Amino acid sequence: MQPILESMLTCPHCGFAERLAMPTDACLFFHECRGCHALLRPKPGDCCVFCSYGDVKCPPMQGTTPTV
Repeated sequence: MQPILESMLTCPHCGFAERLAMPTDACLFFHECRGCHALLRPKPGDCCVFCSYGDVKCPPMQGTTPTV
């Protein structure tokens, strides 16, 4: 299965949403919101801003299954 390479990232501070390309070989730890210029960081337990605020998890995490 091919990973999805774009995600709609939504700022938790102002609600500004933008579609961004995700790196396939790394996690994006910081992102500056274009709407309010807040510096987004992952929530505790998430590897990147896409896993915390995106509608699609980052490519490295798409291939993993959660353990119970």
